[in-house]
This record gives sequence, structure tokens and C-alpha cells, in this order.
Amino acid sequence: MSDVKGSGQAQDTRVAISVVIPVYNEQESLRPLYDSLTAELQKVGVPYEIIFVDDGSTDGSFAVIAELHSLDSHVRAVRFRRNFGKTPALVAGFQHAGGDVIFTMDADLQDDPTEIPQFLDKLSQGYDLVCGWKYPRHDPISKTLPSFVFNRLLVSTTTGVKLHDMNCGFKAYRREIIEDIKLYGELHRFIPVLAKQRGFKVTEVKVQHHKRKFGKSKYGAKRFLRGFLDLLMVLFLMSYLRTPLRLFGSLGLLALLVGVLVDLYIVADRFLPFGSHEAIHNRPLLFVGIMLIIFGVSFILTGLQSEMIRHFAYRPAEEYSVRQVLD
Repeated sequence: MSDVKGSGQAQDTRVAISVVIPVYNEQESLRPLYDSLTAELQKVGVPYEIIFVDDGSTDGSFAVIAELHSLDSHVRAVRFRRNFGKTPALVAGFQHAGGDVIFTMDADLQDDPTEIPQFLDKLSQGYDLVCGWKYPRHDPISKTLPSFVFNRLLVSTTTGVKLHDMNCGFKAYRREIIEDIKLYGELHRFIPVLAKQRGFKVTEVKVQHHKRKFGKSKYGAKRFLRGFLDLLMVLFLMSYLRTPLRLFGSLGLLALLVGVLVDLYIVADRFLPFGSHEAIHNRPLLFVGIMLIIFGVSFILTGLQSEMIRHFAYRPAEEYSVRQVLD
């Protein structure tokens, strides 16, 4: 927390803490959230801003945000023309955030702003990203069970990032993270994984979790399927983004080898003395081998094409993440 205070005092016009809050139909929650958040940020004692991103709300959410903006210069707002989703909302908030430390929170009052100091303490210990761990969690089993399976069994096991609550919206970032990683689609769920892959230090803290007071949850069962598909994409990006031929080439060579062996077996079985001598064109397995050969060549060509795209899209600054430079 001392690092944040120091940056704020060194330059009064510079914002030390930005809080980005995606909003979608949370009219009743906004003013209580603003009141509690403002009270806590004033206790921290550094320059701050609160950025509400209205993700196409159809209730009176933006009217409340506009009123808060007119009453408090710390409040800023971004309003989308329609509902684009949480990742675009976060990206818009990050683009408008000026703080050295950026917090993200949900607008449903389930995150408690009084937890902010412990996030700052973790950042002062050298961590770059601090994730909230909602414990105990006050959600129905329809949300907690899929979350357990997804976070603890799938994501933690496949990526090596050991967090209890990967999807918790309450997080604190050093500015370097949001400037380094690329967010699109619904990749906000995997920010800790993307940050860890770039070499940033990631940890978590237990946070209070309150029951939802107003509105209803925006998440359904289809979120689990989308999350699984996004996980596959993240695993691919982590492993083969810079060397796509290693994936497509390996699959292609394997399919090509199996296809050739299958067809050689068919030919040998037809002409060798100990074979069945059955006509080749009557063997369905022959066409399986031919298809495997075609697939193998296609995979290899796809890998080569990917390497060409990779070559022309090469940007040196994206090949690494710099922590410090001494000239």
C-alpha cells in the first residue's frame, strides 16, 4: 500500500487507484456501491477514480451513473450502445483508467470494498495481480458446483495456475498487466492465466461474499460450455502461439504416417503369399488410409501457413515482458 501512496503523493494530478465496474441492469445496487466504495477509497488516502462501464443496460442504471458523475468528479462513465459482454466492458474501463493500480469489481454488491486494503498489502509484497477468493461463497449450488469443476479441476490442472476462484470479479492489477495482455471474446475469465504466462506474479486473498440483494444473476448453464472452449483456446495460445507448426506439424505427421502404414498393409495383404489376396478396391480400410494421408498433408500445410502468418505478424515487443531496465 505504501507504493500506491507514494505514487499518488509524488504527482497529485496522477490517479493512483482506478476502480473499473462493469454494469448491466444494476440500477438498485449502484448508489449503495458508490457510497461504500467512496468511503473506503477516502480512507486509503490517495487520488482515485471510479469508472462505471454501462454494458447496454435496459433499466435506469445509466441515469444513476450520470447523477453520480454530476455530483462527484471522481466518477467517470462509459456507456455502450448495446450489451457487448464483460470482457469488452473491462477493456473499455482499462482504456479509460489512469491509475497505477486498477481494481475490478462487480456491481451487484456481492464484493465488499472494505477488502481493498488487503489487496493493496499484497501488491506491496511484490505481486502484480491479486485475485479475490469468495469464502464462504453465498451462491446456489447451480453456480458453485460448475465453478468448482471449472476452476479447481479443469483450469488449475491444465494451466498450473492454482487459484480457488479464477472467475471472481474482485481483482487488483498493476498497470503493467493491462498494458501487456490482450483481452477479447470472453478471456476476462483467464486473466490470471494470461498474466502468469507473461511472467507476472499472481496470488489470491480471501474476501467476504455477500448475497445478492437486487436483480438477478446474469450467468447461465451455457457459460460453462463457453468457458471450456475458451480454455482450449488459452491452452493453445500458451503452448503454440509462437510455434504453430509444432502442433499442426505433429498432428499432420502422425496422421500421414498412420495413413501410409494402413495403405501399405492393404497392398501387402493383397500381393504377399501369406496375405488374403482380397481385391484392394473392396477394402474400406484403403480409403481410411487415403483420408488420413490427406488429413496429414492438410495439417502440415496449415502449420506452414500459420508460420507464414506468424512471420508477417511478428512484433518484437510481444515476444517478452520486461520487468525492469537499467541503462
